[in-house]
Amino acid sequence: MSNLYLDELENESIRVIREAYWRYKNKLAVLWSMGKDSTTMLHLVRKSFFGEVPFPVIHIDTSFKFKEIYEFRDKYAKKWKLNLVIARNEAALQRSVCPSKGLFECCNTLKTEALKQAIDQNKLEALLLAIRRDEHSIRAKERYLSPRDANFSWNYQQQPLEMRGEINFPAVTAGIHFRVHPMLAWREIDIWRYTKRERLPVINLYFAKSGKRFRSIGCATCCEPVVSRANDINKVINELESTKIAERSGRCQDKEKEYMMQKLRSLGYM
Repeated sequence: MSNLYLDELENESIRVIREAYWRYKNKLAVLWSMGKDSTTMLHLVRKSFFGEVPFPVIHIDTSFKFKEIYEFRDKYAKKWKLNLVIARNEAALQRSVCPSKGLFECCNTLKTEALKQAIDQNKLEALLLAIRRDEHSIRAKERYLSPRDANFSWNYQQQPLEMRGEINFPAVTAGIHFRVHPMLAWREIDIWRYTKRERLPVINLYFAKSGKRFRSIGCATCCEPVVSRANDINKVINELESTKIAERSGRCQDKEKEYMMQKLRSLGYM
């Protein structure tokens, strides 16, 4: 894959990031899960602003993440001098909401509700997210700019029109916030090729150990590794050039019910 192709993806993402910042400035934040996509997003933000991140970086912490995620977060938040905001739904955690009580309730309560609280507390109007169209069929319905109403609901049947890559960033009315998706056109393999080119740090869960690796990471209770011998970045890229296994095949919330992800995202899930 040529560097020109990756340059085009990078330039388009940086354009969207800068335009979102120009419009929302101090009322903008970026979500960071420490996964490969959101770490790439954070790198693009830093490239957009000459090594700085001029707005908060939000981590939605369910308390069930892999320990490697927390270690990675703490290391690079310090190294990159991030204004890190850790969002946790403490009331739900005190009620012992957890995956064993149902994946839908757990995801909606510990992720979506925690995000609602973070948006309210930080008075945010817009969020940058590392959503990709190829990742899941419901995410393929997204636009670069995606409004959410006061109840966090997403009307995926009526979205803003975007013509030839032109994005209108409107003013925010009471209770509304926008999701901005600068990386919609990226594919999984693009992330890895770009990660290799830019020498980005990656959590070692993505590399095979004892014949298995994770292709998608989140809560340790809801992720399963896939069979793989790809124990370095070159082998991961080679594997993705031929595999027919879905990227999120190891994510429980994608398999429990046919429309679970669509329902979760319509209610505000990332």
